[in-house]
Amino acid sequence: MKKLLLLAIAVMGITTFASSQVKKGIQTVTIQTPTVQCESCKKRIEAYLKREDGVQKSNVDFKKHVTKVTFYAERTNAENIKAAIANAGYDADDVKAEPDAYEKLPKCCKKPEDGGGM
Repeated sequence: MKKLLLLAIAVMGITTFASSQVKKGIQTVTIQTPTVQCESCKKRIEAYLKREDGVQKSNVDFKKHVTKVTFYAERTNAENIKAAIANAGYDADDVKAEPDAYEKLPKCCKKPEDGGGM
């Protein structure tokens, strides 16, 4: 009887340990990107996000000003993705674009108030 009890406790311990080791999995986040203007912006952000560790895929809808990103949660998070978009020169939710990156954008990709847009 003691052996059976010890075996049950060991199995429960291994099961608990194994379940704590389960990866967080794949998540999808939708980020507001209000400064995205055109197809060039779309390509630039998607190319930039391909280099971000953990990003599986991204889709920028420049007409709706949203970016949908699917990523591995154990390798990155939404805040890192927003920072990557900001580093590319675009606003991402509450994260403002990096000024140096924004200045390097082509004229068509800049905000209308800065003389950009189509």
